[in-house]
Amino acid sequence: MTNLSVNINKIATLRNARGENRPDVEAVALDIEGFGADGITVHPRPDERHIRRSDVYRLRPQLKCEFNIEGYPTDDFVDLVLKVRPTQVTLVPDAADALTSSAGWKVTEHADFLAALVERFKDAGVRTSIFVDADPVQVRAAAATGTDRIELYTKPYADRYPTDREAAVAPFVEAALAARKSGLGVNAGHDLNLENLAFFHERIPFLNEVSIGHALICDALYLGLKETVARYKKCLV
Repeated sequence: MTNLSVNINKIATLRNARGENRPDVEAVALDIEGFGADGITVHPRPDERHIRRSDVYRLRPQLKCEFNIEGYPTDDFVDLVLKVRPTQVTLVPDAADALTSSAGWKVTEHADFLAALVERFKDAGVRTSIFVDADPVQVRAAAATGTDRIELYTKPYADRYPTDREAAVAPFVEAALAARKSGLGVNAGHDLNLENLAFFHERIPFLNEVSIGHALICDALYLGLKETVARYKKCLV
């Protein structure tokens, strides 16, 4: 079974635009959970332009589904994760001013740094995932850090899917198989949507989790959250 984790950053972006509490991020997260999502993902950034650290602390005790915190491992981020102890932490190599994630880790260049983080999080009982490109070399390097999973950065797949879906998915199948052979769980995320998700899952049926935010929230503007979550879940059957 492949879990659907919904990234709620865009809900927080909308709330922050007015400086009040509408929409209520906690209430929406609980509704998404109730509509059948298997997890909630948040990506707190240093400037708190969407999810705030206070949101993270309030969400943790309320959620029954898996809780995934992703971000660049600054000292503040690591401290937050160790205090909150989510189900999973996903380490991404974003710069502080990044608009969105745009590449995976060059794990071969940061292996010692990542391995030390993985050890700290594992000692705290937090499952760890490392965000990587569809490159078997980086996948195997991630396995050597001791991480539990990798998350494949899927924008290149989404970009190429409309013109050649077989070519688009091929490197991701190769990377996912390399991860599986290395004993890693496989997550995926970035620009997966209702058009391309089912095919991706068909080719990599052993995916543990997909994390989807922007596209899902855009679809929900037309379909409503309940129907949208149901449609994304259907893509993973």
